Amino acid sequence: MSIRLRLTLWYSGLFAVAFVVFGLIVYNVVYHNTMSELRDRLIQVATKAEAFDSRFPNEYNLNINSSAPGFDSTIIGMQLIDYSSQRSGIVAGKSNNMVRWTITFPNPDQENARKRFVTKQIGDLPFYIYEHPLVIKGTNTVIGLLQVGVFARGEFALFSKLKTILWISGAIGLLAAFLLGMFLSRKALMPINRVTEAAERIRSGSGLGLRIPREKPNDEIGRLTDTLNGMLSGLEGAYKTLEDSNIAQRRFVSDASHELRTPLTTIRGNVDLLEKIWLSEKQTTPEVTEEGLEQSMLSEEDMKQFSLESIRDIADEARRMSSLVNDLLSLARADAGYSIEMENVPLRPLTEEASRRAAFLPRKAEWAVGPLEALDGIEVRGNRDYLLQLLFILIENGFKYTPSGVVRLYAVRSEEYVGLSVADTGIGIRAEEVPHIFERFYRVDVSRGETSGTGLGLSIAKWIADMHQAKIEVRTQLGEGTVFTLWLPILTNMPHVQEIDS
Repeated sequence: MSIRLRLTLWYSGLFAVAFVVFGLIVYNVVYHNTMSELRDRLIQVATKAEAFDSRFPNEYNLNINSSAPGFDSTIIGMQLIDYSSQRSGIVAGKSNNMVRWTITFPNPDQENARKRFVTKQIGDLPFYIYEHPLVIKGTNTVIGLLQVGVFARGEFALFSKLKTILWISGAIGLLAAFLLGMFLSRKALMPINRVTEAAERIRSGSGLGLRIPREKPNDEIGRLTDTLNGMLSGLEGAYKTLEDSNIAQRRFVSDASHELRTPLTTIRGNVDLLEKIWLSEKQTTPEVTEEGLEQSMLSEEDMKQFSLESIRDIADEARRMSSLVNDLLSLARADAGYSIEMENVPLRPLTEEASRRAAFLPRKAEWAVGPLEALDGIEVRGNRDYLLQLLFILIENGFKYTPSGVVRLYAVRSEEYVGLSVADTGIGIRAEEVPHIFERFYRVDVSRGETSGTGLGLSIAKWIADMHQAKIEVRTQLGEGTVFTLWLPILTNMPHVQEIDS
């Protein structure tokens, strides 16, 4: 059963109950008022009734003064019941109009005789009768019963018409309420139908960019519409994020596969070469190896030389693969929400150790350190090993893209942050490429094919910085060089010292 039909039935049911209560009230009010008037008239007639001797023994003529209030001989008749001779009672007298009408009121037995009003149907004629018992003074013995009845066809016809009117009007009202309820429920549920239609369009592939129009934002439907639109916006953002994540993941897998395939190809080629050198038998005809070397019978010294070169190539590619796997492991930890252990780390000793180790890295540029006075007494909350790794990534990056010139490490202080800057005079980065340099496997166009690398270093550096609630600032100029500054929040409050880059 639909909500629309249920709402309509509830509305119609409430209307029916209300109308029944209203009809009962109206009917009872009309009935009470009408019958109260009849009761008053019958009681007045009963109190003025007089009995006269009849020409027959043990019979009486009942009469009343025609000027008595409420008396109307055309509709009111009287009858006297005598219980002195038998308990069922005998009719001892009637009013003259009762004689003419040839009507006798039914009477109760003596033990059931009491003061009351009853409705009796005599033939086709309805009568409303007042029964007044006559008792012996000082006792409760009933010896007679006076019955005063009024011909009430008009009143009961009125009641019958009133019932018919109430039933017909109730049926018409109920039908009108049902139709009105269907109309109102349709109007009320129209916004929900729009919500359903929008959901169906989204399900059928119309896209999460669809929004539900709202008419009255302050009512319940309007608030529901706003909530659903907000939910759709959230779903659209989550879906876009998920889609971007899937694209990035596919690109990540593709780039990782490509980076791993290159050293594997080199290793496999050198292994094949070694196998051919050491397993080849004496040949009488020249043979060309995979490296284009023509050989006949190789001397032991030549075989040793070729083997050492192949082993060096294999070792270099193995180190490259090890570095790449370590980088991928770091990024996998980042994706898995890996949390690193933190401690209070003094920055000056850490920076000096990084600068000392950096002096032994392969490079073509000069290596300069300082000034580092801004680090005196400064501690940060972090992990020493990961901070060293981050600094080495920035320093190696400077060496890699500076074919000539200087790479320098120095420190600055700015309010509650301390900065470790790695500045180089290398190739620089285009402004439009700066937002992408922290993406995985991204390498700027000017460096592709000129410098080796996987494009993962800065992604790892960004993850380590985020874990330390730090920021990496990049300032660069194409052809002039780049400055990477790692801003770390200071653990202890130190006096402000600002180092100026000289």
